[in-house]
Amino acid sequence: MNRVTQLFQDSGLYQLESGQFVMMLVGLLLIYLAIKKGFEPLLLLPIGMGAILVNVPGAGFLAEPVYDAAGHLAEPGGILYYIYEAGIATGIFPLVIFMGVGAMTDFGPLLANPKTLFLGAAAQFGIFTTVLGAVGLSYFGLMDFSLADAAAIGIIGGADGPTAIFVSSRLAPDLLGAIAVAAYSYMALVPMIQPPIMKALTTVEERRIVMHQLRPVSQIEKIIFPLSLLVMVALFLPSAAPLLGMFCFGNLMRESKVVDRLSDTTQNALINITTIFLGLGVGSKLSSDAFLNLETLGILLLGVVAFGIGTASGVLMAKLMNKLTATPINPLIGAAGVSAVPMAARVANKVGLEANPQNFLLMHAMGPNVAGVIGSAVAAGVMISFVGG
Repeated sequence: MNRVTQLFQDSGLYQLESGQFVMMLVGLLLIYLAIKKGFEPLLLLPIGMGAILVNVPGAGFLAEPVYDAAGHLAEPGGILYYIYEAGIATGIFPLVIFMGVGAMTDFGPLLANPKTLFLGAAAQFGIFTTVLGAVGLSYFGLMDFSLADAAAIGIIGGADGPTAIFVSSRLAPDLLGAIAVAAYSYMALVPMIQPPIMKALTTVEERRIVMHQLRPVSQIEKIIFPLSLLVMVALFLPSAAPLLGMFCFGNLMRESKVVDRLSDTTQNALINITTIFLGLGVGSKLSSDAFLNLETLGILLLGVVAFGIGTASGVLMAKLMNKLTATPINPLIGAAGVSAVPMAARVANKVGLEANPQNFLLMHAMGPNVAGVIGSAVAAGVMISFVGG
């Protein structure tokens, strides 16, 4: 064998398998959607890049470390392996993201109208129905999902990427790539998925309902709420405490007004750095052998069903509350109960303006939107507690 032949056989082109080529195209598609369409670019771009890197044959981006017979390190692992193990397998990256989201969140609309907490809770119905759907598919032999797999897939319905990653890293790490891509893809498609459901479940008259201006919320209320929320969750559902604990800590930094430097770092530099590595770590799970299978198709289908049911549940709950309460509630804000912050609230506002150009629902929709973040974290804690053992 001459050197030219040896060099060619050592090249990535010679070693490239069809599945790897397909997944590299998937990575390019994610990058295209991020750049051209603006679909969740902060995460789809690094996820797409991670998908390309992990499928480059022979590059060793995801190679695990090799040890000799004496237990000494013979060959180090690839960079994506360590990014995943250090940040996602341990759960650190999703928790840091949640802290950053908390630092950017204003609980004011929720505190000004506490009834909207029910809308955030109702929107989580899609999570639990999807779990039953995944179990049903396995029961009839159409898919092969364990109960832990079903629980991780169901979290997609909460439209909360970090929560989906956190749960799947604990309950179904082999499905993490597909679940993360589904979660962030559907979050990016909120402006396309939600409006048809919202319009189908409401009348024009309902969409024109004007809500009263929210009352001012004091700083002391905003400080007490995250602390009270954390204590209650920690006492009754400890498995949800990591997510909500970091969320409440980030929010406390924001509302206390005494650590502005820390709050600014959490909202900007820290969350940006973590997002880069989180995306690359998720992309590292998009290898051809882990992604190109029937289960991935099932996850994508169940994910959109979960998201649709969550949206519908929030709208229907808002319609019911509007019938039972004296204060008018526009049912559109129920769709913001999924925790795609703040995109779902903006979509509710946009659909409301289409029906009534003087109807501004954004701040009203932020209440159930923030409640959805809390609800998805609580649902995640329930799944981990009951399914993860």
